[in-house]
Amino acid sequence: MEFLSEYGIFLAKTVTFVLALLFVVVSIINLTSKQKKSNGRLEITNLSEQFKDVEDELQLHLVPEDEAKILEKEQHKAEKKKHKAELKAFKKAHKDKDKDKANDKGAVTKEDIEPRLFVLDFTAGIDAKEVASLREEITAILFVANEHDEVLVRLESGGGVVHGYGLASSQLERLKQANIKLTIAVDKVAASGGYMMACIADHIIAAPFAIVGSIGVVAQIPNFNRLLKKNKIDVEQLTAGEFKRTLTMFGENDDAGREKFQQELEETHVLFKDFVSAHRPDMDIEKIATGEHWFGTHAHERGLVDTLQTSDDYLLKANKSKTIYIVKYVVRKKLAEKLAQAASLAISTSLNKFLQQSKYPQL
Repeated sequence: MEFLSEYGIFLAKTVTFVLALLFVVVSIINLTSKQKKSNGRLEITNLSEQFKDVEDELQLHLVPEDEAKILEKEQHKAEKKKHKAELKAFKKAHKDKDKDKANDKGAVTKEDIEPRLFVLDFTAGIDAKEVASLREEITAILFVANEHDEVLVRLESGGGVVHGYGLASSQLERLKQANIKLTIAVDKVAASGGYMMACIADHIIAAPFAIVGSIGVVAQIPNFNRLLKKNKIDVEQLTAGEFKRTLTMFGENDDAGREKFQQELEETHVLFKDFVSAHRPDMDIEKIATGEHWFGTHAHERGLVDTLQTSDDYLLKANKSKTIYIVKYVVRKKLAEKLAQAASLAISTSLNKFLQQSKYPQL
């Protein structure tokens, strides 16, 4: 009894310390967020220019020194000529916009419009919190993109909570509704919720050994009821509504709760299958919606992807006819936020993941 008493005091002190630390962390975060509500910004990188720089640099190193000087001059001349042509096209486009729309002679023709490829990177975890940046990136693209442009999303995700990946999929749908071609590239993994996003694309490319599929739903939750009973600890849970809570971590679960929870999983699976079928109607959904995943080669055979190719090869080929831009929404954090985040991460990461995995069904 003396040991239990001392252990109880130690546990109470530990809990108090952790709660106090969390309070300080939350206070710092709230203070910094009030100082500046939005500190995110878009970063635009011209990937076509980077490709050209690499090509020019390599060419200069592959020829003798005397030839390299001549080649460098030619490269500078070609660059100036290109900039002049771009400036002329820009002025012409704006001049034509000012003309009477009824005058077709002054309109910008399809040949005058240089198509662009906007590249987005989406690498997400279980909670799909990265959808916040994806939303900003897509909104920015919708301001400037037209029917001649294309969006390539380099997707990497093993799935997670239904509502998070449902929202991420809805963001990609915005591009389709605007009649902008959408291509998804899977170099490593697009499984479960990741594939929910991928199936929206007009065209899906995947590396031969990328993991694709896993069209299923899973949820798991531990139960400590027997441990609590053994230590004579009671848990009171009050609900209004027969199925407000089905399975719990601390209460005693029954067959009715398990049956209801399983029913909810099945309903989610049906929604998942219907969603994939609507976007990939040529697939035999009952054969591939078993929760299994496949490597890219086998996924291609089953119709889950359209082309076996890496995103790098796709970009190099697209660079011949389009100007490529990487669009990234970056949130700059202040020092106080970084310190607060580091402190809270050490305390709560494991617990948060555990609760997320337990509370919500996952794709």
